[in-house]
Amino acid sequence: MTHPSSPTPALDRTPLEALLWADSVAVVGASPKHPSVGNRVMTELLGGGFRGRVIPVNPSHAEVEGLATIPSLADLDTPVDLAIVAVADHRLEEQFILAIATGVGAITVFSPAQGEATDGTPLRKRLAQLAEEAGIAVCGPNGMGFVNVEHSLRATGFYQPATLEPGGIAFLSHSGSLFSAMLHNQRRMRFNLVISTGQEIVTTMDAYLEHAVSLPSTRVVGLFLETVRRPAEMARALDVAAAIDVPVVALKVGRTDHARAAAATHSGALAGEDAAYDAFFRAHRVHRVDSMDEMADTLEIFAAGRRARPGGLGAVHDSGGERTLLIDTAHQLGVPLAVISEQSKRQLAAVLEPGLEPENPVDAWGTGHGSEGIFEESIRTLAADPAVGAVAFCVDLTSEEHPAEGYLGVVDRIVDLDVPLAVLTNLRSGIDPAQADHLRSRGVPVLEGTRPGLVALGHLLDRARPRANSLPPAGPDAAVVDRWRRRLETGEPVTEAEALSLVADFGIPVIRFAAADNLTGVVKAAEAIGYPVALKTAHADHKTDVAGVRLDLSDLAAVEAAYGDLSGRLGPEVIVQAMATGGVEIALGLVRDDQFGPLVMVAAGGTLVELLADRSLAVPPFGTDVAGELIERLSVAPVLAGARGRPPADLIALASAVARLSVVAADLGDLIAGLDINPVIVSEIGAVAVDALVVPA
Repeated sequence: MTHPSSPTPALDRTPLEALLWADSVAVVGASPKHPSVGNRVMTELLGGGFRGRVIPVNPSHAEVEGLATIPSLADLDTPVDLAIVAVADHRLEEQFILAIATGVGAITVFSPAQGEATDGTPLRKRLAQLAEEAGIAVCGPNGMGFVNVEHSLRATGFYQPATLEPGGIAFLSHSGSLFSAMLHNQRRMRFNLVISTGQEIVTTMDAYLEHAVSLPSTRVVGLFLETVRRPAEMARALDVAAAIDVPVVALKVGRTDHARAAAATHSGALAGEDAAYDAFFRAHRVHRVDSMDEMADTLEIFAAGRRARPGGLGAVHDSGGERTLLIDTAHQLGVPLAVISEQSKRQLAAVLEPGLEPENPVDAWGTGHGSEGIFEESIRTLAADPAVGAVAFCVDLTSEEHPAEGYLGVVDRIVDLDVPLAVLTNLRSGIDPAQADHLRSRGVPVLEGTRPGLVALGHLLDRARPRANSLPPAGPDAAVVDRWRRRLETGEPVTEAEALSLVADFGIPVIRFAAADNLTGVVKAAEAIGYPVALKTAHADHKTDVAGVRLDLSDLAAVEAAYGDLSGRLGPEVIVQAMATGGVEIALGLVRDDQFGPLVMVAAGGTLVELLADRSLAVPPFGTDVAGELIERLSVAPVLAGARGRPPADLIALASAVARLSVVAADLGDLIAGLDINPVIVSEIGAVAVDALVVPA
């Protein structure tokens, strides 16, 4: 995409180009009064070096900031790309109408746009209608505007640094304060595009993201998100970013799970809004962070442009205690530390002082004699080891150091490493700004804190890992899918026998079972299945809560007694099943998220499924590789792997069942409000579903 620097009529540009790459700007509400938003818009535009045409609009003043005004947008002699509307809410509708009538390509508005329009509708709705009918872009309302650093275009009514150097970071934010905070950063983070999206009544985050990714200068995009307004369009933009290897880093706020009206299943109760975002981000290769410090470190390390190779982290320290801190924190975060070769260990032993362990991470500080050479050789040794994907030089850059002969000199001599190098500090407030600035000027990221720095390095290493991309398994014949779609479209309750049959039709192994509603049928089913059997009521979803399950019924008398009790208390309909062999109980589920549609859940199963809340979710459909990753993320994963002397469970069979459930979600998910398969008994010889519950949408 090209973005012309000479004035171009609004009609010749896309709405987003007219907004973000405007060459002509009208400022409605421009003012000579200090301080005022109308004046700040003018001083930011003119002081930021904008080379296009600026037309102040104010009926009460002949000029603003040395430029002649016009009384109204109606007095424009030619269309402008962008109208910045810096007026109060009660004047917005009038100004939108005037701007659209002049042929404007885009509007930026800061005020909140509260209250009613002249026709009695909410003002925001009316403004959105006007803009959408005209086909123009709108930044805001209730935001702080945007800054296109490459184009020297500052469409903001708030003070920003006098000098902004262009760089490779795009930052898109639902928070206006963070929009400004990022522009005021003190760590050489340089941007091409920074946008405060506001209420997004017309132009939404996904559109800005797709545009930012299209810019040749963009190396990484940061998103501060309160919500995703258009999930399908956001997914498309994220997939474009992934396809051209532009990392996207997201901080999503509002993690607290909200109650769900449709939480009729365990899966629905467990899913929650934040888990759905986790699944969406993983599906589209978004790097999620939990704080703005983590955001800044991750943006900086990706903006440096060096990609890790597959492997773990290598680290060199000047402190044994901080080495241990890094080991502990890396373990908590799941950041892999490289297991280096014996050859690398021998090379380290040859340069380290006596008593220092030649292991990664390396504590390279001994007596201090010749320390710079020891640090340099230790870092080079780790960087050359095939198991190392990136290297961190872990020192605190305090002002007591002598940069020319200390750590800065070490880094200056090793910037040519084959793997990315970052300096990882442990105390942000202890960093000497001059030293950090020098390192960043050499293209070496300075990560400000043990945890945020390791988070950033973890994302860098994760990006080098091959993505799980196996194809989903084949589903049943179209006739089978069509039969189940017709059944679910009725909206009638689905019996457990039907639910188990649906699961079986999609290739998920189900324990032998039969439905019955009288003693004769129960006895016949038990004899056909073979003793011992289990007997379960069909009249309750949470059967254990009502003592609705009888296990290990080994003969006719036991079956008769159990059926008499269950039918007398809970009703005649029951399920007769074979007894499952021992194994680990896992729960599989399908939920429909209001934003992201059907999601597949894997969780620790059994009666404690909701209490344990040990679960992971994914966007369907997917293959066994993704299913395996879901299983690995569970806290119960070590038990499945054979912890404490247990035989390893058949993880291949479990992954196959999870992947097949993703096909159910893809084929039927729009008709299912919730689906539970709990438990799935996973043993060393397979995985088999025992219970199933389906709630039609």
